[in-house]
Amino acid sequence: MKLFTVIKNIWSIKELRDRILFTLTLLLIYRVGTFVVLPGVVPAALEKASQNRSANDLLGLINVFTGGAFDNAAIFALGVMPYITASIIVQLLGFAVPYFQRLQTREGESGRKRLNQITRLLTVAITLVQGGAYLKLVNGIPGAVSPNIPESIFWFSNIIILTSGTIFCMWLGERITDKGIGNGVSLIIMTGIIARLPQSFVFEFQKLFGDGQLLLFFIELAFFFVIVLATVLVIQGVRRIPIQFAKRMVGRTGGSLPQSSARDYLPLKVNSAGVMPIIFAQALMFLPATAFQYLSGEDAQAGSRIHMFNDIYSLGYNVVFFILIVVFTYVYTALMINPTNYAEYLKRSNAFIPGVKPGEATAAYIDNIMTRITLPGAVFLGLIGVLPSFAATLGVNQQFALFFGGTTLLIMVGVALDTLQVIESYLLTKKYDGLIKSGRIQGRTTQGIQVGQPQ
Repeated sequence: MKLFTVIKNIWSIKELRDRILFTLTLLLIYRVGTFVVLPGVVPAALEKASQNRSANDLLGLINVFTGGAFDNAAIFALGVMPYITASIIVQLLGFAVPYFQRLQTREGESGRKRLNQITRLLTVAITLVQGGAYLKLVNGIPGAVSPNIPESIFWFSNIIILTSGTIFCMWLGERITDKGIGNGVSLIIMTGIIARLPQSFVFEFQKLFGDGQLLLFFIELAFFFVIVLATVLVIQGVRRIPIQFAKRMVGRTGGSLPQSSARDYLPLKVNSAGVMPIIFAQALMFLPATAFQYLSGEDAQAGSRIHMFNDIYSLGYNVVFFILIVVFTYVYTALMINPTNYAEYLKRSNAFIPGVKPGEATAAYIDNIMTRITLPGAVFLGLIGVLPSFAATLGVNQQFALFFGGTTLLIMVGVALDTLQVIESYLLTKKYDGLIKSGRIQGRTTQGIQVGQPQ
């Protein structure tokens, strides 16, 4: 009954209802676009090629992220991954190039607008490169391209269409972020993942049921449930730093009385970066697959070396993937959390951490704690990222293993928590009960007192 009550409360808030309907409408438009095939492509030949492809191929993972658009040679075949890659590059430049540092930290809204413009232009350039590699892949499939269309027209028109499709997906994500609920780009990625989830569950059930191992299927589901709970626990986990507000004098005469100081805490999330590090790492891991399409026919030795990173269950792929996740967790945490801003906020609020001097000492104390609690969070993200390879080694079907852990699970859990946190905020603002009986849902955007974080 409580579920129906919560749904009724959500639907009774006009602004929230409009935002949810707007989000669902744009996501539906995205799903329709994943089935619109590029001109000159023969879908039957693509379907046959995808069936013959190994399940551990990185291209299969790209297909999961795009909700099947990659195998369909759809106008959204590249999805938002070029935009994610461009965002990674721009944020990394903020650590090395003074111009980008100034845009990120000192120029406020105008700097953010300039960074968004640079990111969009870089997205176009990356899409042109990846689009060329993708068309080369499609052209290499026997019978995939209609002989009735000239090759020059096929390449020119489809490069423009793929680029336009990615830009349109990026635009959909930005509109969802502005007028919908949650992070639009993350929701688009999650939509593609969820679209492939039922098929993987059914395939695993049919396989084990046919082998007379139905009990094993339920054991796998139990482990899957435990992994989801552990993921939620780490994403929601916080380290509470006690803070105290200085005593204030109340009264207007000389007989003023000291008001007792208030105690509170500063919550620092164990995983402040949320799902972004693993999305960033996965976007970079797509680059070797792009290079492989260009080099495999020209430099066999170089193509062979890159091919090692095209197998998502290989040792080389998982080692590099784990390291990238850990590195990006620290990088993104540094972008999200500024200890100096926290220290200044506490000082302006007439608050302090017991036993720590205000100012630089407080900033150093918070930075030290963030460094220590980020390590287990980063390692956990890395382990979850490489968990599909362990599941596949233990006999789990490779299609189902993609959802048993890895990028797909973290994105689904992280984005779901972010979205539910937004919905709960609306409910609490309108004096309704939250989605849970006690506590608060803490998505990626919930981090302490929200100072020094990009909006």
